[in-house]
Amino acid sequence: MSDAAILCVDDEVAILKALKEQLKRLFGNKYIYEVAESAEEAWIVIDELEQEGIKILIIVSDWLMPNVRGDEFLTQVHQRFPEVITVMLTGQADETAIERARQQANLYACIRKPWKEEDLQELVGVVLN
Repeated sequence: MSDAAILCVDDEVAILKALKEQLKRLFGNKYIYEVAESAEEAWIVIDELEQEGIKILIIVSDWLMPNVRGDEFLTQVHQRFPEVITVMLTGQADETAIERARQQANLYACIRKPWKEEDLQELVGVVLN
């Protein structure tokens, strides 16, 4: 079993399913793939992975989610885990939110919905290789 994980956060189950399938096609069993439907659920997953000694390499988070927006969530992640690569996946974030995430969450990239599988593979492949 791998000791490294990729976490995807989005309030749409279909998006999470697609992301997980695409990442698995790209990396196979090299990583653990976790999903969460909210920032709150993501923190539970993060804490569980941390307790198991599994390092989160990258978090791909939606921007428009209930309760906590993606830029806020990624900023909180960066404050606690500055080594985790943060990527925002969005169809709705404005430039202000993206810029805020760049400055406060060390945002690595922003992927626009709908994304192309090749774009996701290229971005994540560069980060993890």
